[in-house]
Amino acid sequence: MGNVDVKELIAVMDELEKERGISKDYIVEALEEALVKAYKQNFDTDDNSDNVKVTIDKITGEMHVYSVREVVKEHAVPDLEISLEDARKIDKKYEVGDTVNIEIKPKDFGRIAAQKAKQVVVQKIREVEKEMVFTEFNDKKGEIVSGLIQKADGKIVVLDLGKLEGVMPLKEQIPTETYSVNDKIRAYVLEVEKGLKGTPQVIVSRSHPDFVRKLFEFEIPEIYEGLIEIKSVSRDPGSRSKVAVYSRDENIDPVGSCVGQKGVRIQNIINELHGEKIDVIEWNEDPAIYIAAALLPAQVMAVDVKEEEKFAQVIVPDDQLSLAIGKSGQNARLAAKLTNWKIDIKSESQIREILLSQMNEENAENEDNSEDSKDSE
Repeated sequence: MGNVDVKELIAVMDELEKERGISKDYIVEALEEALVKAYKQNFDTDDNSDNVKVTIDKITGEMHVYSVREVVKEHAVPDLEISLEDARKIDKKYEVGDTVNIEIKPKDFGRIAAQKAKQVVVQKIREVEKEMVFTEFNDKKGEIVSGLIQKADGKIVVLDLGKLEGVMPLKEQIPTETYSVNDKIRAYVLEVEKGLKGTPQVIVSRSHPDFVRKLFEFEIPEIYEGLIEIKSVSRDPGSRSKVAVYSRDENIDPVGSCVGQKGVRIQNIINELHGEKIDVIEWNEDPAIYIAAALLPAQVMAVDVKEEEKFAQVIVPDDQLSLAIGKSGQNARLAAKLTNWKIDIKSESQIREILLSQMNEENAENEDNSEDSKDSE
């Protein structure tokens, strides 16, 4: 059938394979499929396209169109079958049930093929580029990226991440932050999805607890190196976070390492979060010790734990009750999230009153029982 802009097409495919890693076989296969469809649209009025085959030589670019026909004993259906007698005129080895490729040369198909080749190449480049970008950003899932704000309408924030846009929905924004166009911000890659037409879409977050976790990895080398482990993070975005840290090495102070000299390390994270308070506490396998630490900055007198229910009764001095509970219950709520325990906090006075009330009830019961005994006598 002649060449489909032979030198140009083969050169383009060679370059794509070399420069962008797009397989020549991949493009040729897609092009052959597209040309079968093009043949059907332009030449095949009898809808026999299932019996049409197009091949392109990967070296020369030479294109051939074939009518694929099944060998039958006799009375062959035109364009679909070929009699055994006629098949053996081509090659004596043919048997009934074999297929024979008979080359056809539709007029002007070379011009149509050239147009289709350009379309397919462009389409495949776009598809592969989208896939490569998707893979690149999918590998960044769970990481922090920087971007320039393109849009901030009070609902969603759109970031320019270079090759892609990042979308930060309202629920992933920090309520206390204001976002303005052209501001450069950092965010956590929450999800990478394939949107309409296969275009990758990156969902980013600044409110997710793991954003704080990743900022700790950036700022504290001991965490990045694995010497200190972040066991848990709980967060009220824009207000307060609690981070539980632990080190197997007894020579390492995990809390001190995270805070840094004069608080310099933790201050960098607080600055990134525009003043969000951060409590760094030491994780402990003993739930009573861990829960007491989780309620910092409040001082705890005692913790009574019920392991099976994962319930802890905490007693604090009277002057520490409001601090332990926190404004709108925030401190207690974050401690419960951090430890994954139900926590009930009572002051020393409240516990005394409860115990006194229980004692009075027991005494009253004992008196009643004693009266009942006398009556029965």
